[in-house]
Formats: sequence, structure tokens, C-alpha cells
Amino acid sequence: MDLSLPVAFTVGLFSTLHCAGMCGGIMGALSYGLPGDLRADSRRFLLFILAYNLGRILSYTFAGAVIGGLGATLLEGLHLASGHLWLRWAAGLIMVGIGLHIAGWFPQFARVERLGGPVWRRLEPLGRRLMPVQTLGQAFIYGAVWGWLPCGLVYTMLLTAATRGTAVGGALFMGAFGVGTLPTLVAAGFYVGHISQWARRPLLKQLVGLSVVSMGILTMLYQGVGGAASTG
Repeated sequence: MDLSLPVAFTVGLFSTLHCAGMCGGIMGALSYGLPGDLRADSRRFLLFILAYNLGRILSYTFAGAVIGGLGATLLEGLHLASGHLWLRWAAGLIMVGIGLHIAGWFPQFARVERLGGPVWRRLEPLGRRLMPVQTLGQAFIYGAVWGWLPCGLVYTMLLTAATRGTAVGGALFMGAFGVGTLPTLVAAGFYVGHISQWARRPLLKQLVGLSVVSMGILTMLYQGVGGAASTG
């Protein structure tokens, strides 16, 4: 039984508690940047928030496909059995690092954000040209740009996606992670102040971080969680 997709969804759900300060703030700024009459219409307002987030998740999924394909190339260069073992352990160790980072015990893990700097410098001007957002299409494209914003947790999940061993597996893994982030960031569009304040509680971060660490250990110990051959 492959548990990688439920694990990715759960990490996404938990990670947004840690990221609410940055991503929640962005979501709130984007929401309040919409015209007042649109914000007053709850149904239209929700559609714009969903468009932002669907664009962001699409970027995660595309990046997962690219990274998963690169992981497949790496796997071909390794002995099949040992390759799966090493990739599974790499996925578990990365997840442990994510959990320690969420808990606030491993802030150095965020240095992985530097990997996305060159891509973001090219895309960020496009995001500026889309403002102010007035149509659902603009919201979707802006969300797709937002998905490339340097974020340590997203990029470490991409490293985990590389261990899936196929482009399809990497895409599904990052898609599941993105869907996991959806509930908190949609809520942040409506209640950004309350969400950010709630997510900053140290005890909550530590409990969530320890849960993700446990998932990483499970990934390393249970073959079905990280077996790259079983996805795609």
C-alpha cells in the first residue's frame, strides 16, 4: 500500500500553519486588493480565492512532474533495488527536516529557498504586471506565478517528489501537497488576521512538527510509503 499521497496531503495541511505568516499574508493582500463590490459578493469572492490557489497548485504539480522526471533519470543510474532504498531514505530524512523546521528547531533548513531565487526573479515582474487583478483569468495566472515564490517547505517537498521516481509520481505527490494547503489558505483569504494569529502559537507548531517528523520516520521504515516504483 502506497501512503505517499496521504502523507503529502497531510504535510501540506500541517505546513500551512507554519507558513500562514507569509502565504496567509499574501492571500490576505490579494483578497483585499480586489474591488470592494467583488469582496461584498461572497460567492464571487470565493471564486477568485479559488482561482488564485488553483493556479498555485498547478505550478506545484508541474514542478513535481519535472523534478519527478529528474528523479527517474537518477533512478535509472542506480541498481533498481538499492535505488529505491536510497530514495526512500532520502524522502524520509527530508521530511524529518521539514518537521523540525515547522517546529522551529531547525531554521537553517529554510536555506533551500535560495534554490528558487533565479526562477522567481524572472517571474516576479510578470506578477506585478497582473495587478490589480480584475478577472478570474488574471487571478489564476497570478496564482500560477505565486506558486514559484521561494518557500523552504515547498522546495523541500519538491526534493521529496524527486524520490517518487517518475514524472507522474512527482506530479501527483506535489498535487496532493498543494491540495493539503488549500483549506488554510482559502480561510486566510477571508480571515487572514485570525488565521495568522492562531498559526503563530509555538505549541501548535511543535505538535505539527513532531507529527511530520513521525511521518518521515514512517517513510524510512515502511517500504510502502516511499517506494518510488509503486507510483506512476
